[in-house]
Amino acid sequence: MSRSTPRTVLALLALLAVPWSVQVFSGRDATFLFAWGLFNTNPVQVTTLSDFLFVYTQGLPEYILAWPLSVALYGLALASAVVGWRTGREDPRVTAGLLVVAAVAQLRLAWGFSVQPYRTAWPVGTVAFLVVVWWWYWPRVRAQLRRRLDSS
Repeated sequence: MSRSTPRTVLALLALLAVPWSVQVFSGRDATFLFAWGLFNTNPVQVTTLSDFLFVYTQGLPEYILAWPLSVALYGLALASAVVGWRTGREDPRVTAGLLVVAAVAQLRLAWGFSVQPYRTAWPVGTVAFLVVVWWWYWPRVRAQLRRRLDSS
C-alpha cells in the first residue's frame, strides 16, 4: 500500500476544471462537457449533469451514458486518492485503473458524437486522465510491481 499526496489529490480535483469532451458543430458552435455539466456556446447555456440525466435524457443515444459512468469512476478514483492521502493506505493500481476506465468511457462518448454528421468531438478528458495516471500513478504502480517481482 502507498500514500497519495495532497498534490495528487489536487491533480485529480483539477480534472473538474478541464472539459472532458469538446463537441464542435459545423466548425463554429461548441459544447464543453465537464464532470459537473455541459456548457453550450450557441445559445450560451449551462446544463448540470443531474438536469441532463433526469430532465433531458429521454430518447438520447446510449453512448451518452458513458458520461455519467465516467463521472462515477472519477468519483471513486478521487475517493480512493483522498483515502490514500488521509490514511496512507491506497492501492495505486485501483485508483489508476478507475481513471483508465473513465478515460476509455470518455473516448467512447467522443467517438459517439464524432460519427454524427457535421460534428467533431475531442476527448480532452481521456488525455487528461491518462496524463494524471502516467505522471502520478504509473511510477507507484511500477515500483509496486518491482517489489513483488523482487520478493518472488
